[in-house]
Amino acid sequence: MTAGHKVKITYCADCGYEPQTLDLAKALMLEFGARLSGIELIPWEGGTFEVSVDGELIHSMARNGGFGESAAIKDAVRARLAT
Repeated sequence: MTAGHKVKITYCADCGYEPQTLDLAKALMLEFGARLSGIELIPWEGGTFEVSVDGELIHSMARNGGFGESAAIKDAVRARLAT
C-alpha cells in the first residue's frame, strides 16, 4: 500500500487553537497513519480552523461552524481517502 495522502490543518495560533489542532492531528495519525504521507500543521490568523485532504477542504470553521467533532472529521477524511 502506498502512503500518499496529505492532511493539512490550518489553525489560528493567536486564538489558542493548538490543543484542538494537536488532538485532531493525533486522532488522524492513530486512525490513518499508514495511509498518510504527512499531516501539516499551519499556524495562521483570523480565527481560522480548516482541514483539507490532498488539497480538498473537508472542514472549515467558517463554513461548517466551530471546530467540528473529531468523529465527523475522521469520517470526512475516510470518505476522501476512499476516492
